[in-house]
Amino acid sequence: GTIGFQVDNAMAAIGAAWALDVPWNTILQGLFTFVSDSHAVPGRFNLFDYRGATLIADYGHNPDAIQALSQAVQRMPARERLVVISGAGDRRDEDIREQTRILGKVFDQVILYEDACQRGRADGEVLALLREGLEGATHTRSIDEVHGEFLAIDTALARLQPGDLCLILIDQVQEALDHIARRVAESAAQPA
Repeated sequence: GTIGFQVDNAMAAIGAAWALDVPWNTILQGLFTFVSDSHAVPGRFNLFDYRGATLIADYGHNPDAIQALSQAVQRMPARERLVVISGAGDRRDEDIREQTRILGKVFDQVILYEDACQRGRADGEVLALLREGLEGATHTRSIDEVHGEFLAIDTALARLQPGDLCLILIDQVQEALDHIARRVAESAAQPA
């Protein structure tokens, strides 16, 4: 219940089930057994532990989602906050800029990435809009640009220290989650 949008989502699901006359015991059973992991709800606030740092993978690609994620992250303890983000090229310019305006108020480090999925935009166009949104950022101290989603994820992972928090705004949902899970498993297999 500490993440506001998850409470909102649960309430909406309860309301829908109630409106459909689903028995209360069935609704309660669903609430008690629901797990928000990368298998049940891929790309929706999936949590991972990476060498003592918290990773959150999410498919948030609009200002409202970024605002909700940023509010949730601010409530979580962190030594340092990092974010990995690209922008969906089929969004309005202002919406792409607004995403990083929001992130610039919360995250210490921002890693911008561009991948093959530009959705009609020229190379570098989305990165330029994301960078414009970070102009005058009140919290961000470091901004890097990386080409390729998996390289951007690996760049963030290499920087993480125990106690850090990293929000990874994934684009290729299943492929990115598989990549993160592989890196987490590789890290766990290494001697301390």
